[in-house]
Order: sequence, then C-alpha cells, then structure tokens
Amino acid sequence: MSVNIQAFFCGHVFTREQVQAWERRRAQIVLKKLGIVPTQPDDLLYMRRQLMERKLALGVQGVHDRLRTELAIATPATHAMVRLSFGRRRFSVTELLVEGGSAQKFVQWFNERTAHNDETAMLAACPDHYVIRTLPNGAQEVIETTGGAPMVSRFLIDYQDLSSLRSIVDPAYPLQIAGVARSESGLVLGGVRHQFKPEGGGFRAKLTVEFPVLIFPGVIEGHQWHLACEFSNWIEAAFA
Repeated sequence: MSVNIQAFFCGHVFTREQVQAWERRRAQIVLKKLGIVPTQPDDLLYMRRQLMERKLALGVQGVHDRLRTELAIATPATHAMVRLSFGRRRFSVTELLVEGGSAQKFVQWFNERTAHNDETAMLAACPDHYVIRTLPNGAQEVIETTGGAPMVSRFLIDYQDLSSLRSIVDPAYPLQIAGVARSESGLVLGGVRHQFKPEGGGFRAKLTVEFPVLIFPGVIEGHQWHLACEFSNWIEAAFA
C-alpha cells in the first residue's frame, strides 16, 4: 500500500520531498561523524544503506565508544539544564496527515517493532538515530541528535510511565505512543506523547516531544524536522 504524507509545523505545510531534502543533509553530516565521506550526496537511498551498514558494523558498543566524548560533555550539561528548568517544559510538535493506511495499524506496527527490539527498523527512520534498542526491562535506550542540538544525547524512554508528562491528551485522538524520558541515573528529562486519529482515507498524527524549558530554541524547530523525518519513514515502512 502506498501512502502520501504531508507535514505541518511552524505554521507551514511541508511536502515529502522537502522532508527528504532535510534527511539528505543530515545523512551527509552523520556519515562524516561516523568516519565515512559521502560519495553520492544526492542519492538518499544510497546514503541510507551506508548509514545502516556503518551503524550495524559498529554495533552498540562501537557507537558508544565513538560518541563517548560528546556524551561525556552533553550528559552533565543536560542534567544541569533539566534541574534549572524546575519541571517546566517546552514542546516540539509536528503533525502529519497521511493519505492511506490506518492509525491503528501503524501504532500496532510501531509497538511490535519496539517489543521485538527491531533495531534495524528503529535506526532506519532517521540519520540522527545512533542507537534505539529495547532493554530487558522494557525501556527503550536512545542515542540520537535531537533536532538542531550540537551534540548527541542518551536517554531511556519508559512507555509504561506517563506520570510526569506535561502535554495534554487530546480526546479527538484515540491512540497514542507515550512515555517518560529519563537519564541512566533516573533523572526525568522530558518525554514523548505521539497521538493518532483516523481522518479521511487515512489518519493524522500529532507528534510531541517534551524538552526542558531552557532548551535552545533552535533545538525545538530542528526536532520538528526530525519528527517529520522519522515518523514519515516509519509510516512508509509500516505500509510498504
């Protein structure tokens, strides 16, 4: 089944091609970060394969090792920002309108990929995904560049815990993928609340990431592109 996807954020409508152009730029940056010089920077499919092969070849430990310095700098800085935010949040929100497919089937597909620890499906959605895996305790470990952040971050999402989320459940959206994001030490960093509803011949997704209020404003906008990229790719994979 083919689907058509439009993204909405910052008061504008973005086509699939515009989102893929953003993905293409990010792919070139991440390839260089992983030690590969992009040889076909206009070929997104080729760069996707290069990224996947490199990430899988490095493995989780290899990625940790390669990003150790960035994580060592970013982690204490993030903890300080969270504490100084005193629980206040800033939201990064992207909406997707999907022609074709169903909200229920997509949410089921995503939950199954998470439960089965399908690292390939998780990594393939965005160049900025370095590690996304489900741990034995059910939490999801994520190492990624969030939006326009200058460095990578690592956090754990608990999809069984919604206790500290600040975003509001929209009753018009009957389905959601939501959870609290914590550091390895247990500090609450933020969270996600992604909501879905049937609309027309497909569905609408309201994708929300909760950041500490002191996050750099550029990260908020950058992550709107990130959300459009990863969920568009996941949706296309779900209905391929």
